[in-house]
Amino acid sequence: MSTQRVFVARLAGCTVFDPAGDRLGKVRDVVVIYRSADPPRVVGLVVEIPGRRHVFVSIGRVTSIATGQVITTGLINVRRFQQRGGEVRVMAELLGRRVFLVDGSGDAVIEDVAIERNRLGDWDVGQLFLRRPKTSASPFARGATTFASWSEVREQQVPGESQSAEQLVATYADLKPADLANTLLDLPGDRLIEVAEELPDNRLADALEEMPEEEQVHILEQLGDERAADILDAMEPDDAADLLGQLPEGRLEQLLDLMEPEEADDVRALLKYSPDTAGGLMTPEPIVLSADATIAEALALIRRHELHPALAASVFVTLPPYETPTGRLLGTVHFQRMLRYPPHERLGAIIDDTVSAVPATASAAEVARLLASYNLVSLPVVDQAHRLVGAVSVDDVLDYLLPDDWRSHDSDDPKSSAPVRPLSTTSIPTVPPRRR
Repeated sequence: MSTQRVFVARLAGCTVFDPAGDRLGKVRDVVVIYRSADPPRVVGLVVEIPGRRHVFVSIGRVTSIATGQVITTGLINVRRFQQRGGEVRVMAELLGRRVFLVDGSGDAVIEDVAIERNRLGDWDVGQLFLRRPKTSASPFARGATTFASWSEVREQQVPGESQSAEQLVATYADLKPADLANTLLDLPGDRLIEVAEELPDNRLADALEEMPEEEQVHILEQLGDERAADILDAMEPDDAADLLGQLPEGRLEQLLDLMEPEEADDVRALLKYSPDTAGGLMTPEPIVLSADATIAEALALIRRHELHPALAASVFVTLPPYETPTGRLLGTVHFQRMLRYPPHERLGAIIDDTVSAVPATASAAEVARLLASYNLVSLPVVDQAHRLVGAVSVDDVLDYLLPDDWRSHDSDDPKSSAPVRPLSTTSIPTVPPRRR
């Protein structure tokens, strides 16, 4: 049998199928164990199944690995993956690790790892794709690359020195925020913080918005004050307010003082409201226009890629000023209604004044009832003077109404999942066998 080789960075994200061709999930990592003399042995894959749950699939249940797809026997255990002692995750822990070459030619960083199937059908770590240190001071220069076998390198880990997380961050570039959040939370604690520090502010902010609040607080507390404030600036104001609301008063004010004044003002306004009210759930940055604005102007605004789809579904027409708190709310113009009229039509002529605004003190249950009753995705929120102070969207209400642990809901709950089907695994030396 000829050697089959697959690079892990290319394998990540590949679809996993059962023998009938039905999709089971996506590969998120490869799990290996170290051996004294031989290259690390592959023991299984970390696979993300529907519900964003990461599970372990024994390599013995994998019948084929190729670029773009993985075929399994179809039997998987849907219990959440938990890393055991002696196991190493290639994506999370090997990529970015510094090594030196035994031939004395210097050190390098692991950028990718190839796994190879041997003649016995087992998968081992084969070649490593390495990048040497750059030789130019130019910020655009990159070091030369080379290949090496596992036996040709030795790990070089200075005590107290953290491994580079740059390569791992690059592999996460295409993940959606919810998938990125789930992937980060599955990393070992120290590695999670290393990667969080390496992520751009907007990417980390997006991921934090998809995490349970206790995880948000943990990560934020591990970052420096300046970086934490930058992350809060990049978050949606309502999410930032929810996060800050979990902190002690002194810490809360300290971070607010470090934030950009405009962003901090929005968050302070939200913190005035109870979290179970429309004011506590809303975003203070809806799209606001005058009655004289045209449909073309409105459509140009809702085309912005950074705008949340629920907020882009409608614009709110008010009297001046047009920053919240605005002048008196005149009504709402829905995106679909705009498409029925010529671009030069004024918004004031097509206002839908039948949509009821909700007071900032309205309960989350009342907001949910209105959204459901009128098949809406967002509602305007007003103060006692009927000035627009924000908009609450259906996703904000769902986040509040769902159980606190809905993002990390595990299959161990018999009420929420099908029974776990047992799997058999081969006992592997130095690592206790998994119960499948």
